[in-house]
Amino acid sequence: MSGNSLVLPIVLWGRTAPTHCISSLLVMDDLATIITGCHDGQICIWDMTSDLEISPRAMLFGHTASITCLSKASPCSDKQYIVSASESGEMCLWDVNDGRCIEFTKLACAHTGIQFYQFTIGTQREGRLLCNGHYPEILVVDATSLEVLYSLVSKISPDWISSMSIIHSHRTQEDTVVAVSVTGILKVWIITQDVNRMQDLDPVFEEESKPIYCGGCQSISFCTFTQLSLLVVCSKYWRVFDAGDYSLLCSVPSENDQSWTGGDFIAADKIIIWTEDGCSYIYKLPASCLPASEHFRTDVGKTAEGSIPPLVYSIADRTDKQLLICPPVTRFFYGRREPFHKLLVQGDSAGRLTLWSIPDTSPLQPLSTALQVSSTISLQEAFDKLAPLSAGIIDQLSVTPGSEEPIKVTASVYIPSQGRLVCGREDGSIILVPATQTAIVQLLQGEHMLRRGWPPHRTLRGHRNKVTCLLYPHQVSPRYDQRSLVSGGVDFSVIVWDIFTGEMKHVFCVHGGEITQILVPPENCSNRVQHCVCSVASDHSVGLLSLRERKCIMLASRHLFPIQAIKWRPCDDYLVVGCSDGSVYVWQMDTGALDRCVMGITAVEILNACDEVVPAAVDALSHPAVNLKQAMTRRSLAALKNMATHKLQTLATNLLAADNADKGNLQKYSNNSLVVQAMKTNLTDPDMHVLFFDVESVIIQLLTEEAQRPNPTLVSPETLQKAQGAADKGGSFLANKIFKQVKETMKETIKEHLLDEDEEEEEEMRRREEKSKSLSLLEYNLTMDTAKLFMSCLHAWGLNGPLDEVCLSRLGMLKPHCPISFGLISRGGHMSLMLPTFKMALSTGRKLSLSEMVGKGTYGVSRAVTTQHLLSVISLANTLMGMTNATFVGEHMKKAPVRYAALSHGWINISTLHDVTMIV
Repeated sequence: MSGNSLVLPIVLWGRTAPTHCISSLLVMDDLATIITGCHDGQICIWDMTSDLEISPRAMLFGHTASITCLSKASPCSDKQYIVSASESGEMCLWDVNDGRCIEFTKLACAHTGIQFYQFTIGTQREGRLLCNGHYPEILVVDATSLEVLYSLVSKISPDWISSMSIIHSHRTQEDTVVAVSVTGILKVWIITQDVNRMQDLDPVFEEESKPIYCGGCQSISFCTFTQLSLLVVCSKYWRVFDAGDYSLLCSVPSENDQSWTGGDFIAADKIIIWTEDGCSYIYKLPASCLPASEHFRTDVGKTAEGSIPPLVYSIADRTDKQLLICPPVTRFFYGRREPFHKLLVQGDSAGRLTLWSIPDTSPLQPLSTALQVSSTISLQEAFDKLAPLSAGIIDQLSVTPGSEEPIKVTASVYIPSQGRLVCGREDGSIILVPATQTAIVQLLQGEHMLRRGWPPHRTLRGHRNKVTCLLYPHQVSPRYDQRSLVSGGVDFSVIVWDIFTGEMKHVFCVHGGEITQILVPPENCSNRVQHCVCSVASDHSVGLLSLRERKCIMLASRHLFPIQAIKWRPCDDYLVVGCSDGSVYVWQMDTGALDRCVMGITAVEILNACDEVVPAAVDALSHPAVNLKQAMTRRSLAALKNMATHKLQTLATNLLAADNADKGNLQKYSNNSLVVQAMKTNLTDPDMHVLFFDVESVIIQLLTEEAQRPNPTLVSPETLQKAQGAADKGGSFLANKIFKQVKETMKETIKEHLLDEDEEEEEEMRRREEKSKSLSLLEYNLTMDTAKLFMSCLHAWGLNGPLDEVCLSRLGMLKPHCPISFGLISRGGHMSLMLPTFKMALSTGRKLSLSEMVGKGTYGVSRAVTTQHLLSVISLANTLMGMTNATFVGEHMKKAPVRYAALSHGWINISTLHDVTMIV
């Protein structure tokens, strides 16, 4: 669902919080927001109260690699922008208030540090981002466009920059950039007003280059309290330098083999240093390091390093001693306006944030006393505190007797043409459910909550353990049988299912490890390969499994390292496999022979050449309506109806072709108004599901079905025969097809009520047909169900009591039983998803009722989200009001009273007939 269409995400997170292994963190200047980046590429926004209570609010998706650094990108608090950078060179500019991605770019170099720098040109204030990383200069980037303006370059001993700091001078208009390279050479650049005006790539050379013998520098910090000291922290010692001539004032080695990872000034005479294992130490600086002291600089050049060890005055130790995957990230921040907290913030690989508030004045404490933790919370703890708990996509079908936790969903695929979601679970079972119905069950209140086993579903059992991947090949390419569903599991097997009958067609057992991925070969492969799927396993093997021949036609299993990429070279009949060590294996698909194995630049060139031959697949979520944007811009309902009529004619042509090819099977219109996408932040996580509602597609779908619907008079066999006769004389093929289907449905219904006991053959045939229809009998109208779910979620419940009552009793809408997690799609497909714990931020101050929280969660999140919601509700409500017979009341979720009317052939349920007309 890319492009300019209005797409609204709604998230079903499930009870398990996403993995968030923190790699970088940032606290905003107002001390109300904490930003954390993780090794999987996501960014989490946490809200913090003045009492230092933390609650996670949203998660930002867009980076494809580990987040290496975060920095603020705006000076003022009303527009809070941050910039993030990843290992792959991506940079994104985000709006913290609503999680919108404002700008993004990708550079050829990876940043490890970014600092925001603001200057004044005349009356205009501009922002710059100073970036350092795995390259031998400092890049100066525009803070709004992310464009590289110029660079700070070294003439003497150029090398990667380990850390840098900006010294703002209040006395002159010049600012100083101080940096330390990986070889321990201190560099100084002077930024003047002339340099600030530079808009080209001319380099600015350093003013000073001085070896300070601090190899492996972890961080450098400028003392903002005195503006006369510089702290340099290395892994085995830390040193304080005079910021005037960069002479050494004191040096302290580490003790007990501790490895220091950073430090900062917390006062003019105190510093805090933190270690790799998460411990932090506060030191009082000696008099020789204090500019206010009469002994300042008395020891320069006279005594040996570390002869006057500073006094350790308190320790902030890690309270949680559990084994962590990687070292925690620790940073120090202080409030530049109310509240004036001095905070030590730490984030670890378990997604936990811990805060210590450091007092300004306190008596000297012995080493055994640790500073008390002010606040701590992890994502999972925040999820566990929710009441009700965050819902998963099929939780109602996954709670087993005697177990509190539902069975986790480990693989999913959505089939838009059938409106069904296929979920593979960790116990090896596969569940097929109608997507809209299962979403209604999880999100909305209603009679369905009391029904056991609702929504209607089918369970496929064949895997002996966790299902790891699912593929519906017909969705990728129409050359595959639309009945085939392919699944892979940790039991080394790939199973082919008949999705309509639930029958297991074939089991492939050719791999020696769990199946990690199942792919579809491109269209222009050989005829034999075109009917195969490609399976990848954890034993570093790749197989081509023929669904037509029911056998493995090729198994490539000589790879020494895990497989990271599968590429195709169809014209040469090559399958190209890229491994994690950089090696590339080229296999002949027809013979199964290894053509070559290459490394280095040749391997990269081969992979790139494959990308050129096989272009990227067209986004399957994008809507085909070309003139839709113009129609929506002009707010022209007539234009939309004309488009719907045009689509209807296309549909009629397709129906006629389908009728000639396969009599009796009505081709179902592909519904892209709702797309369910499974997501996970880490491979070990269970799936969370995002429902993408394409508002324009819903409107077109409703208008298309309105144009398809026959005249809403009382339908009888006589009128059907007349209509059929008129159609035969040259009327609409589509009307003929619709009336034929309605007539067949009426016959089936009458037969169901008046079936004779001795007609055993017809009964058996009817049972077989019902079995093959799968869940379609219960999917009365996919589009109306989608509109019902959408409108019920977007209404501002709890803000207007009488309107809520009208929505429930007259309109047939359903009330959410928990605050709904919405999302926002911004530039380049970057996405912000509200965490279910966002309601903790809403309920600050007084206790909110659930209905108030639902309304505020819909329209109290951000202006961008509110604008999208209002546009969606207004446009969809206007469309529904302009339709005849459009109603949410009497749907299959609510049992309507049964009424019967006399027909010449017997009795038929009128509500059933209504549902039949709603289908077509």
